[in-house]
Amino acid sequence: MAEAVGRASAILASGTVISRVLGFVKVVVLARTIGQVGVGADAFATANQLPNYIYTIVAGGVLSAILVPQIVRARTDRDGGAAYINKIVTLGIVVLAGLAALATLASPWIISLYSLSGITPGSPQNETLRLAIAFGYWCFPQVFFYGLYSLLGETLNARRTFGPFTWAPVLNNVIAIAGLILFSALFGPDPNGANTLSQWTDAQVVVLGASATLGVVAQALVLGLFWRRAGLSFRPDFRWRGVGLRRTGRQASWIFFMVVVSQLGGIVTNNVAFTATGPQGFAFVALLANAWLLFMLPHSVITVSVTTVYFTRMSERVADGDAAGIREDLSSALRLCMVLITLAMAGLMVCAFPVAAVFESGDWAGVAQMAWVVIGQLAGLLFFTCVFVFQRTFYALGDTRTPFVFTTVQLLLFVLGSLLVAAVMPREHIAIALVLVESASFLVQLVLAAAMLRRRMPGRAGFGPMFGRLGVFLLAAVAAAVPGALVAWLLGAYRDGGFAVSSLGGAIATCVVVALVMSAVYAALLAAFRVPELTAAMGPLVQRLRSRR
Repeated sequence: MAEAVGRASAILASGTVISRVLGFVKVVVLARTIGQVGVGADAFATANQLPNYIYTIVAGGVLSAILVPQIVRARTDRDGGAAYINKIVTLGIVVLAGLAALATLASPWIISLYSLSGITPGSPQNETLRLAIAFGYWCFPQVFFYGLYSLLGETLNARRTFGPFTWAPVLNNVIAIAGLILFSALFGPDPNGANTLSQWTDAQVVVLGASATLGVVAQALVLGLFWRRAGLSFRPDFRWRGVGLRRTGRQASWIFFMVVVSQLGGIVTNNVAFTATGPQGFAFVALLANAWLLFMLPHSVITVSVTTVYFTRMSERVADGDAAGIREDLSSALRLCMVLITLAMAGLMVCAFPVAAVFESGDWAGVAQMAWVVIGQLAGLLFFTCVFVFQRTFYALGDTRTPFVFTTVQLLLFVLGSLLVAAVMPREHIAIALVLVESASFLVQLVLAAAMLRRRMPGRAGFGPMFGRLGVFLLAAVAAAVPGALVAWLLGAYRDGGFAVSSLGGAIATCVVVALVMSAVYAALLAAFRVPELTAAMGPLVQRLRSRR
């Protein structure tokens, strides 16, 4: 069983790695096409990110929390749950279509709501807002297709067809990159973001916005090709009586409340970030978005890949009443995530300056600012990872109320901290202060979630050995970071004009060398201490290499 989990996680991770690499390439190409700052870059970032925020909430909330356990329970039906899946997918499509239509019609209001602090007549921020609203009409239909992707993908996951869900975004990124190349060919690149609002034409808005949305459309629709592999044949079914909407509605209501709280928190913190930009519009928001992209890279590749497989298994354990199996899966998922995330966190911190140089080429002040923001953001990665695993465990147990409680506490602390930062911190320090406040709020959330899960779990949860093993991982990561940082320093990662920060090739080469050095030291130390999680993490890779001989 452990080998099957490892193989499934490896398939998910490989698709996620390629998708995230292409996503990173897309961000770099976007920066070289319309710049990192300026009216166009900030307007497009704002309009294109908001549908993604909604998708993240839906995928991490209602659909993943409710859909997988419900489909697993329906497997005992005489038809294996096929009729239930047709009903629930039909219902989901109808709801998503209505949500997307409302979001698109309300996009000017939504975009303005996230930018209240910048609405000043004649200000650069106001120009950016007007262009963002134009992009919004092309980008907000993504809400439907992001939701459809999550709906179809989670259904496939529940049927143990894991690969398509993580490989589909590869197609999205390829189409988006092609759209950016087409934009440059038709209108010419603007890498410094110098174009003003009057220089942006309707054709430019259409090409940029439509190509971004087309990628999301393809990402969703391609999943339909894999339904027969999962033993499914979709037929719309509007007979929703008996589908369990009352129970589903109770569970979904807590997710809905969490969505509302999250969005209110996002509005407050987004406006705090907006005030820090001064006359440069949304530039600070774009900086935080890129730092969050780097933060989510290891989370998506490792935590989501591992937890997706274990979430389906835990849902099956709950349906079978296997309390010991639930505890075993929780422990395995948490330790496997931690052993990999700890190394990834340390490696990205050591390489923060070269990574930032990819986004801020030629500007040492910009590189340094982004690097410290990335480091501050990564400080909360381990806490975020553990909370994610705990949250999925609650969802497998059919409990959506408890995650609402500890998430609301985290958001409340983050909002209060953000307001305090806005009131007392100089503008140039708001970036790093915000991410440090967020990391601290993740720590509080972890402590609260662990205490609540200890009470909720049948039998003893056994957190002591889990977090005791984390201490070993952290010591090995710190030891690996020493030679990694030395290599980065020798390659000029921490000084203006150094090889590691002066060109895209130098930055990538430095990150690769540092990653190899740190991975080797980290693996050697864990092997010396005979840490079993190392074998579990490396098993699928070793097995694949042996099979090719």
